[in-house]
Amino acid sequence: MAAEILSPAGSWESMVAAVQSGADAVYMGVGSFNARRSAKNFTPEDFTQAVQYCHLRGVRVYLTLNTLLSDRELPQAAKLLRHASTAGADAVLIQDWGVFLLAQQVAPDLPIHASTQMSLFTLGGANKAAALGMERVVLARELSKEDIRTICAGCPVEIETFAHGALCMCYSGQCAMSALIGGRSGNRGRCAQPCRMIYGVNEEARKGHPLSLKDANLSSHLQEMEDMGVACLKLEGRMKRPEYVAVITAIYRRLLDEKRQPTREEQQQLYDAFSRSGFTDWYYEGKKGAGMFGTRPEKAPEPKELFAAARALYEKETARTVPVKMHCVLRRDTPATLTAQAPLLNKEIVTVSAQGSVPEAARNRALTAEDLQARLAKTGGTTFSATEITVELDDGLMLPASAINALRRDALDQLKTALETQLGPQRRTFPTEELPAGPTDSDQFGFTVSVKRPEQITQALLDCRPEVLYIPVEILDQVDLERCARFTRVCAVLPRVFRTEDEAPLRRILETTPHLSAVQIHNLGHFPLVEGLDLEVRGGFGLNVFNSRALLFLQQQGCASAALSFELRQVQIRDMVKYLPCEAFVYGRLPLMLTENCIDENNGCRPAGDNYLSDRTGAHFPLLHAYGHRNEIENSRTLFLADKPDYRTCGLRWGCLRFTTETPDECVEIFRRYQGENDYTPADYTRGLFYRGVE
Repeated sequence: MAAEILSPAGSWESMVAAVQSGADAVYMGVGSFNARRSAKNFTPEDFTQAVQYCHLRGVRVYLTLNTLLSDRELPQAAKLLRHASTAGADAVLIQDWGVFLLAQQVAPDLPIHASTQMSLFTLGGANKAAALGMERVVLARELSKEDIRTICAGCPVEIETFAHGALCMCYSGQCAMSALIGGRSGNRGRCAQPCRMIYGVNEEARKGHPLSLKDANLSSHLQEMEDMGVACLKLEGRMKRPEYVAVITAIYRRLLDEKRQPTREEQQQLYDAFSRSGFTDWYYEGKKGAGMFGTRPEKAPEPKELFAAARALYEKETARTVPVKMHCVLRRDTPATLTAQAPLLNKEIVTVSAQGSVPEAARNRALTAEDLQARLAKTGGTTFSATEITVELDDGLMLPASAINALRRDALDQLKTALETQLGPQRRTFPTEELPAGPTDSDQFGFTVSVKRPEQITQALLDCRPEVLYIPVEILDQVDLERCARFTRVCAVLPRVFRTEDEAPLRRILETTPHLSAVQIHNLGHFPLVEGLDLEVRGGFGLNVFNSRALLFLQQQGCASAALSFELRQVQIRDMVKYLPCEAFVYGRLPLMLTENCIDENNGCRPAGDNYLSDRTGAHFPLLHAYGHRNEIENSRTLFLADKPDYRTCGLRWGCLRFTTETPDECVEIFRRYQGENDYTPADYTRGLFYRGVE
């Protein structure tokens, strides 16, 4: 099956540009519940009209509802879901597990696509999404062609990949840098793009851009991707100009249709439309490194001629019209009739018929079939273009041009109305069901501890009696687990990012490591790894739990507890229905980014644990090694709430002390501070988002 070209529609004009330039489908947001809140986006009324415009022209429409939403926002999301389903949206893209449950309940006939913000990059994760009822999975941008091929071959639902446009430095859905530095959450569509700023690596920030990736350009790989089974090629750019959308859509359309490589001229046009020091296809090719990074000058010249030509084509709105077949009958003493036919998106044919004036006997020149066809073909200014016109015409008749024009207008108006009436499928929608009653918030409160290095687990730390000790799965073999298990419950932490080939080794570690009580999961791909094990499953912060329905979803999936998003305010945590015992970070450096590229290696490594990123304010952000030779960027300041009692009174069952760069002695001193045994205070700390929250 031919791959779909999916183009961005950040505004009405961009949508028209995409459709008229050859897109098979467009994706757009309505209001503020989408990952590009700064785009113009659409009102609900605009969205309905957009669906009609696209469907008339054989183009599918996907609603992006791919952000984290609070309990207070979910009623409005339910209203939008019902509206989108009734309007005929072809699918909705979702990140939030609470929104997922809500969509299934209020709009059960609306197809759901797993957004890239769900952090899906393994076959197990894709198959879990399919088992939950999602009809398409949008893969992480960081995957290689072999990763994609494996998932396409083994997953029963459609696979969508990014083919062109901006690359985030962090795995989508796992970035908190914008939120923690500026209060603008990327998980809520308000990313301030801190990765495009100047930073230094193990030195002062001067002119370097170690987080600014070039845009992806996979135009040379389209046939290979189509052959491996990729169902959809996504073009990024809802924040870009309509002319940009037109240029890239038209080029990708030609390349896919003609099954060829881009010419030098086409590559130059892609470059001129927008680029950051050129393009990269390294992730797709299984590579990473300093060659992937680039910037765009603040005053980069606009390609005026290229954009003007693109604009001239899409503004006419004649490149993509509705093909119509007409059959006109003119008989003596009988009203003229015109039958018009056009296809729906599902290829069904809609037929209408209009009646006009009675033709008269010709006084001079009689009307010919050719004259009648020429006049009926004048569909300019309408949605339609005539592909076939047949006539039945008695000899010696005449009908004024005005009467023929009126007959054509009447038939086409009827056809447009009929098409719009039948375009959307008949779908069920339901009122939002009340949440089931949850358990009463527990008065119990205790601490859990998360470590990064084996040497942080000392006897003194164990003597503090954490209720749970979180240990990364990759260092379990370096820890005396038998000793740990005598003092606490040991929980293996699965890596937030891994690959399909890691699934079996990770499962084997969990199956063969003694003294484990639990396992912490961070994304959908972890569920298959822990299925059937005699281990308690604890949801981690990577699951982005932001509302009560998300907790309900995790309860339904068998989780025994859940870590809440650290972007939530204290009052939001307090007001959530705790369907599971909940925990939240109350101490530690919060993770800002999880990157496929190893920033250390790209800029010259120091010994492990001694690397940092610096910004223009002089702040130092530790760079920690992550599973699979990746990096995790930690906040420059430590979250500290020991002197604030509020975290104990908002319904949390546990407060998690997250130790990353701390020495073994510091870990113990901090734990004892939270137990009220000393007055330790970090030199430089933050309250995080516990009180201020995010946009």
